[in-house]
Amino acid sequence: MFRIRQSYREDVDQVLAVAEHLDTVNLPADRDHIEKILEHSEKAFAEAVPIVDREFLFVLEDLAKKRIIGTSMIYAQHGTKRAPHIFYRVENDERYSVTLDKYFVHPTLRIGYNYNGPTEIGGLILLPEYRRSSEALGKTLSYVRFLFIRMHRPWFRNHVLSELLPPLEADGTSRLWEALGRKFTGLSYQEADLLSKDNKEFIHALFPDDPIHTELLPEEVRGIIGQVGPETKAVEGMLRRIGFEYAEQIDPFDGGPHFTAATDA
Repeated sequence: MFRIRQSYREDVDQVLAVAEHLDTVNLPADRDHIEKILEHSEKAFAEAVPIVDREFLFVLEDLAKKRIIGTSMIYAQHGTKRAPHIFYRVENDERYSVTLDKYFVHPTLRIGYNYNGPTEIGGLILLPEYRRSSEALGKTLSYVRFLFIRMHRPWFRNHVLSELLPPLEADGTSRLWEALGRKFTGLSYQEADLLSKDNKEFIHALFPDDPIHTELLPEEVRGIIGQVGPETKAVEGMLRRIGFEYAEQIDPFDGGPHFTAATDA
């Protein structure tokens, strides 16, 4: 038998063990960060922090084994004046020369900031041995967040955001980060990913505001912009079935696509 419940601070060891299977910015495999996430979550469920600061972490338990086997999260608002939601807009720059009678459409990436952002869902992890089970554990762990949002609708924004993982290298690094982010910051992907959890100032200070023409990037980097990684394909399918669509935005670190939906839909 399985149970989904809110997380508590004493779950730290088991949640950390789950996080180590994916190690994302929402749920990094770092004990200090997990402890902070659990503390914030406990306060959020207790309504002890302002709505915009509420971060809810759900855990899925295998009751027979007394083991946490999965997680999912809701951020009531992702994007504030203190910590904006940051992304690349995927745009086109159209050019035409009368002299040459040539027309070009240049794909570009332009950094964007949202200071009054949407609700975000994330942190969806299920241990490999429980995936594709007859109980549909992954789907239930994902969908419980929408039930919770409906139960507490005034706490959440009018749009919901999901940032999906792109194809990553075997060591967990990002080709897009190596081609762009590292050059602008001097940080490794893992260093920047972890730092951005608490501090996004360096992105605003160091990333260029002008559009970046993707033709200048290697072909293998262009090919992953806005693409969903193989382990996230099932999540993409789930989201599309309930009304999420690609927002023509990507993560500035790894190039993963952003999907959005109207909350009430």
